[in-house]
Formats: sequence, structure tokens, C-alpha cells
Amino acid sequence: MYDYAVIGAGMAGASVAFELAETGSVALIEAEARPGYHSTGRSAALFTPNYGNTIVRRINAHSVPFFLDPPPGFAEHPLLTQRGLLTVAAPGDEAGLDAILALASDQAPVHRLPAPEALALAPLLRPEKVAAAVFEPGVMDIDVDALHQGYLRGLKARGGDLSCRARACEITRRAGHWQVEVGTEKIAARLLINAAGAWADEIAKMAGARPIGLVPKRRSAIVVNAPTDVDIRTMPAVDTIGSEAYFKPEAGRIMASLGDETPTEPQDARPEELDIALIADWLERQTTITLRRIEHSWAGLRSFVADGAPVVGFDGERDDFFWLAGQGGYGIMMAPTLARASRALIQTGAFPDELIAHGVSDETLSPSRCIS
Repeated sequence: MYDYAVIGAGMAGASVAFELAETGSVALIEAEARPGYHSTGRSAALFTPNYGNTIVRRINAHSVPFFLDPPPGFAEHPLLTQRGLLTVAAPGDEAGLDAILALASDQAPVHRLPAPEALALAPLLRPEKVAAAVFEPGVMDIDVDALHQGYLRGLKARGGDLSCRARACEITRRAGHWQVEVGTEKIAARLLINAAGAWADEIAKMAGARPIGLVPKRRSAIVVNAPTDVDIRTMPAVDTIGSEAYFKPEAGRIMASLGDETPTEPQDARPEELDIALIADWLERQTTITLRRIEHSWAGLRSFVADGAPVVGFDGERDDFFWLAGQGGYGIMMAPTLARASRALIQTGAFPDELIAHGVSDETLSPSRCIS
């Protein structure tokens, strides 16, 4: 019998399990052979403070202290490293940069750049594609694996248990506790936390809770070799006005995506040949890269509810059933904040005052807003 059973060992589940394990017994249950196999392991790995809707940006801002100063022994190296984000406008699209400039703050500045300076920062860009640009110096690379492994190691150090290849096949509530059947084993807990990512609505149905209208959306990416005559080590990530497409340096190569959001069923997402071809075509038109080979391609699922904000809180109809889902493409950035907010709600019934003061409350994130 555990105090808490957390379903899903991606970033959301691992982070909340870590937080809860400080004062209670935790079972972290993962269907796949290893944690983080789906969305967590298929991330663009960028901390982008001006990305997402207002609620998302406020949550992300509260994650910064954890990223910069994690608990002792959490990670061997910094979780964030400087990258920067350059947003370019083609001739005729310059006015689109104004919306990004309007998001600037002292904590997340945005600077306007003339075309020559933008091309100096990102020499892979074709000059004819750049009329003007803005630069966000506060965008950072996230060491996603170090963050995830830090949570998992911390969970173990706090006495928590992780079970992989443990797909929930039945969830029942009896005698005041939840019972999760995984193969021939049964895991019992007084509180069930649903951090199952794209499968969160499926887990809810198994537990007798109403779905929240979660929509998984597929995003595809390719990884290609960088030109040998260009030093990309300090090059920023680059995206373009008028589309969600972007590319960025990644381990000495270039990762590119069209930022697609194709609704799909929960699944082990795979990139489709057409998507790969479209990304490659965009990358060749936007940059001076000539593609001879695609080194790697992947697709991941980013799951949203209608308003684009995450879903965090107790289910309104099922006792001791807690939602931590709907994190879209922001889950890595939001994880420290949402894990601590979830712990506060679960253990004290109160949402953190510092989040409320900045316009994020339990009502803002409540699952009840998603159920008609």
C-alpha cells in the first residue's frame, strides 16, 4: 500500500513523484520499457520564456529558480545553457515581429536586429530570406535527460519505487484505496495521480472519471549534418515569422521541424515520409544547407485541452484522483513549477501563494473547466 501511485514516468510523472516522495511513499508506474520514451524523449529541449499563452509563460517563469539552482546532487552539470532565439522575417513580413517585441520584459528581453546582424548570428540563413529579425537572449538549451534523470534518481533516494513495463490494464477503487493492475501484479495507493501524457484520458476512463477532451498532436523533426565550413556551436535557434518552423544546433548537427500539430490518437508516434520531405524542403529553402542524407527523424505527441493551459488538480467527481496532464509543448519547462504546485494541492489543499500572486490559481488549471 502506497500513499501515492503516479501513472506515467515522463517528465510530469517523474517530477511530481520526486516531490511527493519527500514525505510519502510513492509508486511510479510506466507502461514502456524505460521512462520518458514518448514526449519527454522527443523534445526540442529549449527553455523559451516568451512561448505559449499567458498562463504558460507565467508558469515557466516560476521554473527558472529550480533550473538555475536545483537541489544538491540533483545534476552534475547546469540544466540550462545559453542558446538564444533568432526570429527572422522575410521581405514583406517585418510587421509580424512587433507581436514578439510586445512580449519583452526585464526578465525576458527581446531585441530588434537589422538583417546583417541576424545573418552574422546565423550564417546558415539565405540572405534573401531575411529582411529583419528579433533576438531573445534568454532562450536556453535544457538538458532534458539530466533533468529527467535527476528526478528519477531523487525519487529512488527518497524511497520511491519505479516500475517499468507496467501498463495499467485495470484501475478500480475499493475499501478506500485505488488498485492498479499491471500484468499479474496489483499496486494499491490511497491517491492516484494521472500523469499519463497523451494517454491521460484513457487512464481517466479506466478509473471511471470523465475525460477532459485531451487532443494529442503529432510534431515531426529531422536531424541533419551541419556544413563543415560553418561553426554552429554558438549559433542561436532560428524560427520564422508566418510559420511555426524552426531549426537549431543540436550536438553538432542541425535539428529542424515545421512545428506541425497534427491531431492523432495516443500512440507511439512515427514521422511520416511526407512530413520528413516537407521539413527537408523548408530547410533547404531557408538555409544554405544542401541535404544529402537525413541522419535521424522522429515524431512526438504534444497533448492539449481546448484553452491550451495545463490541467492540474483533483477530479471533481472521483475521490482521490488527481490530474497532471495537458501540458502541450511546454511540459519540460513547466515541470518544476507544476510538480511543486501539485504537491501543495495534494498535501495541504492550498495552491502556492507566489503563483496566485502572478495570476495562476487552482481554478485556472482545474480539470473542472474542461468538463461540460
